[in-house]
Amino acid sequence: MTAEIKTAMVLAAGLGTRMRPLTDTMPKPLVPFAGRPLLDHVLDRLAASGITRCVVNVHHFADQIEAHLAARSAPEIVISDERDALLDTGGGVAKALPLLGPGPFLIHNSDSAWMEGVGANLARLIAAFDPERMDSLLLLALGSASLGYDGHGDFLMAPDGELTRRPERDEAPFVFTGVSIAHPRLFEGAPQGRYSLNVVWDRAIERRRLFGLRLDGTWMHLGTPRAIEEAEQWIARVASA
Repeated sequence: MTAEIKTAMVLAAGLGTRMRPLTDTMPKPLVPFAGRPLLDHVLDRLAASGITRCVVNVHHFADQIEAHLAARSAPEIVISDERDALLDTGGGVAKALPLLGPGPFLIHNSDSAWMEGVGANLARLIAAFDPERMDSLLLLALGSASLGYDGHGDFLMAPDGELTRRPERDEAPFVFTGVSIAHPRLFEGAPQGRYSLNVVWDRAIERRRLFGLRLDGTWMHLGTPRAIEEAEQWIARVASA
């Protein structure tokens, strides 16, 4: 069983400390990548996948993000204001739940980018989400085949897509791309205030209701100015090949 998903949450409130000095004067979602702000790449991809309404949370240089979004006509934008207190990924989504509605929704980091493979990954993710079996479905990339990623991986994935954590002091093949689908029940009984999505994911793992889908294409980890520069150089090489 698949669910119709028309709403998304875009996480745009972070301080972007690893992106300094660019984020000394602008929020990370407005940092340029391939000629356009990161945030516009995300919103365009969401709109192309059929998302009609996006909740965007703001904190760092919130006024700049709101002014930028005022010029957009699609998708519809709703602001979740975190100026008073930064709530991290989990707390930020939990605060926005009344704006997101009763059904499942996409969650998309503002700095997640990739070069598509054979199919559109957001459409594949939406089609693969089964609310009967899943509380959340994460879009994962092979760390070894990603640009700008040099970590140890995040998850192990079973043949049916069920996820478990990377064992301590070990390697795992799959890394979280910053994109997922969540059912509101993922947040039932969650903490109040500031916390990471990892908190509710671990609870879903215990219930065997956290799943993953492998990204088709090349994921780009855009965590630093150097990573953006290297990704832009790679895109230029691919385009000229």
